[in-house]
Amino acid sequence: MFKRVIALTGAMLASTAGAQTTTGQAPVMPNADQRCAAMAAGAFGKTVKITSATHVAASAGQPASAVEPASGPLPAHCRVEGIINERKGAGGKTYGIGFAIALPDAWNGRFLLQGGGGLNGSVRPPIGPVAAGSQPALSRGFAVISHDSGHQGAVFDNSFMADQRASLDFSETAVLTVAMLGKEITTAYYGQAIGHSYMTGCSTGGREGMLASQRYPELFDGIIIGAPAMRTGDSNLGIEYTQVLFNQAAPKGPDGKPIMSQVLTDADRKIILNGILNQCDALDGLKDGMIENVAQCRFQPQKLQCTGAKADGCLSAGQVEALEKGLAGPKDKAGYAIYAPVQPDTGLVSTPVGYLPTGAPGPFGPPTTATEIDLDARIHGIRSDAGQRLTDTNYWTKLNTYLDRGGKLIFFHGVSDFWFSPLATWDYYERAAKANGAAFTDASRFYMVPGMLHCRGGNSFDQFDMLSALVDWVEKGKAPEAITASRTQPKPAERPLCPYPAFAKYAGGNAAKAASFSCTSPTP
Repeated sequence: MFKRVIALTGAMLASTAGAQTTTGQAPVMPNADQRCAAMAAGAFGKTVKITSATHVAASAGQPASAVEPASGPLPAHCRVEGIINERKGAGGKTYGIGFAIALPDAWNGRFLLQGGGGLNGSVRPPIGPVAAGSQPALSRGFAVISHDSGHQGAVFDNSFMADQRASLDFSETAVLTVAMLGKEITTAYYGQAIGHSYMTGCSTGGREGMLASQRYPELFDGIIIGAPAMRTGDSNLGIEYTQVLFNQAAPKGPDGKPIMSQVLTDADRKIILNGILNQCDALDGLKDGMIENVAQCRFQPQKLQCTGAKADGCLSAGQVEALEKGLAGPKDKAGYAIYAPVQPDTGLVSTPVGYLPTGAPGPFGPPTTATEIDLDARIHGIRSDAGQRLTDTNYWTKLNTYLDRGGKLIFFHGVSDFWFSPLATWDYYERAAKANGAAFTDASRFYMVPGMLHCRGGNSFDQFDMLSALVDWVEKGKAPEAITASRTQPKPAERPLCPYPAFAKYAGGNAAKAASFSCTSPTP
């Protein structure tokens, strides 16, 4: 399939490989611009169209944006762009899997598939930023490929689901298709086999990582799975359910609807935040506004309830009931859980987007003013939706093929994630451990990130390099334990992330140094 590219690029290398000039000096390698430009003529099958191949000079990196973290310096590389299976689909729209692959001049023999976000719809810069600290995979010498999962559009534009192939590509097959093409392009460009293959992603990218381990177990040697969007229908229902509970407790206007500005005021948020901290902050040995001992934080909202009518400094009985039920998660009429509980943490009351009602519009529009919700009917609709069933990676736990190949998995999830409960991911982890035994627990790690919102941000230490740990594990057999995380605001500091349920316990000394903490198992 890619013989023509090997002929174009490999011939340039073969003419000089292992040879010396008449003066005894090392030969001059082919011009990087020429090698890269030759990729534009590559033949990767009838469904693949290469649209550009450009050599990119080394740069200072990229600043942070709404969807991408900042990155450190990026090396010189060949960037190849194209589209797979371009065609006219539903509504006469053009569909196909857009991709971009970065092939560094100084390749380290590794390949990485970069996971997406939201409903995808755009090709993000192929640098591999997830869980890589300040040095993305491209900077380390990885060949990195990213893709749009089969359609173009805004991050939450779901109109592509009218097209069967686009829906299937987003749900699952783009991961396989793009990974296989990326490996072919990488092998062709360098004229040698890939040493090890990896995948990293958060949110939708985390779901895609779970999907790869479950449905395509031969693709990767190591996968980092962050805050996976594996049960979007369930989690969205949990958020809506919590909004309805607080609407029930809120003062009502003349129209009988809740007064949205009074559903949960800033003063109420402060009461809840202080209550969580008062009950859980010191469990790690240090009162610093962060909750490290996640497993033993058993927040009791009733301690915040007013003894009489609603007053300053306390919550009404209705608000306390809403908080208790909202954190416990929705249940059907038979008492079975629809979604996981939500872990109380400092980001619970975040604005403008948080798990508790903010009064502000969310990604899908304005908040509901409803005071009733039929959970049984709603969950039946979700369970009957084919698209939801395809994207759910919550159920498949049989991973013996992936594990028998020596595959490794690192999960991470922000404890203050406003979208997907970290306890839902932990529930999957525990079920996978039960299904696979020591083969899974020996080859996987789970890290809670206290204070972190969805994938990053919040009052947290959200900069951490799990990619180095994964590579050392896959290639050297060195299993990770504590991983140092850092932050720059409000001032530079670092702290260890510990394999859950262990937590970073303060041992004394400078609280800004990771060495002042030790990973400790919670007491029964």
